[in-house]
Amino acid sequence: MANNIISLIDEDVVKEEAISLFSPNNPAPTETIFLSNIDQAVTFPVETVFFYEALPCSSAGVAEMVRKAVENVLLIPYYFMAGRLSFNEESKRLELVCNNSGVLFVSAESRFSLEVLGDLSHPNPTFHRFVHRPGLYKSLPETALFTVQVTKFACGGFALGFVTNHAILDGKSASQMFQDLGAICRGDVEESRNRSINNDRSCIKSRTPPQIEFPHKEYIKLGKTSSLASSFTSQERKSPSPLIFSEKYAHRVLRFSSEMLKLLKDKAGIKCSTFEAIVAHIWRARTRAYFDDEERDQESMVLFAVDVRERASPPLPSSFAGNAVITAFASARVGDLVGRPAWFGVEMVRRGRERVTAEYIRSVIDWLEVHKGIPATGGGGFYVSAWWKLPFGEVDIGFGRPKHAGPVVSGNDEFVLLLGSGDGKGINVWIGLDKDKMDTFLSYVYQI
Repeated sequence: MANNIISLIDEDVVKEEAISLFSPNNPAPTETIFLSNIDQAVTFPVETVFFYEALPCSSAGVAEMVRKAVENVLLIPYYFMAGRLSFNEESKRLELVCNNSGVLFVSAESRFSLEVLGDLSHPNPTFHRFVHRPGLYKSLPETALFTVQVTKFACGGFALGFVTNHAILDGKSASQMFQDLGAICRGDVEESRNRSINNDRSCIKSRTPPQIEFPHKEYIKLGKTSSLASSFTSQERKSPSPLIFSEKYAHRVLRFSSEMLKLLKDKAGIKCSTFEAIVAHIWRARTRAYFDDEERDQESMVLFAVDVRERASPPLPSSFAGNAVITAFASARVGDLVGRPAWFGVEMVRRGRERVTAEYIRSVIDWLEVHKGIPATGGGGFYVSAWWKLPFGEVDIGFGRPKHAGPVVSGNDEFVLLLGSGDGKGINVWIGLDKDKMDTFLSYVYQI
């Protein structure tokens, strides 16, 4: 049964009532944290689940242990996670108000063992039952920015599910928070309690006046697209819902072994990174599936995140908690991308990364100040996120490393995740596509 993909229903995961956890060290008077233009562009929830196998030692008290670790220690340095987003009508910007409205905690039980869940790395939209969504279409003051759920399984194993908001933490800072929670649960309290967190995001404020020095087709103005961020037009408007799985799309995990990755790099014929090789390969295969032959003169674009902590001038502090990633892009005429050798796509991806200089970062921030906007997915463009570079698989709360850690599947077909494989050497590519395009894509993607 381990190879089957189970569809969970409400009765399979029984949840207790959510309780609110508050920071014991919230600043007074209430602090309001400026959110950068990069933060403003990514105001969506991120759902992550960690699965842990049963051990000889009992995990019966794990929910209480996690609750106390969050409430008594984690929310000292991470007090702002108990705050709420607020829309400032004067500045027309979102702010983080550290009002200690609370983190939501849920204890749950499943009647199944972990084994019954099958392949944990396979996209399963029903795994959303292992996280606590703070509520759909609630107003900003009602919407928790951080929720924690502990689900115990019949076998003695358990799942840790988190919902965070990307506007508050990017992948690197979220993984640091999860690592800190693990350390607290293991008894290493002092380092985590005293962690210095830099929440001053004014270091990446726009210039006055803004100076847009480059074209930024990697972002699209809000008025031209439906957007999660467009929900934030007043304090009374509703917060965006999590991305809900849609039956319109097919989802697959594509497994690239270390040998396959080496073949991709060799095929490129030029020196390149694993990231450049796999992104160029997925981009090319997806382009072949997405565009018809008569559309060869259209433009295909792939977007990807670039960490700017070291690229910014001056570099951002290592303790910086906000979003320190911007959207980079590679674009090409469809006919060139699919017709030219593999090195062409790799070179386009490399140029996209090299484009992100200190001057380019400043130009992005200024463009977002003038035009607002979000990453320009749609119309054949899609986003690739390299989760495998983040140490989610190392989060140990005292029961060893997780059997699997990863995001909850969404219904967004314009997003590709690069996840670590079980052996730590390969890459699992998690992709969603329109069902009528998936078979065509699969016929191309394994042509190495």
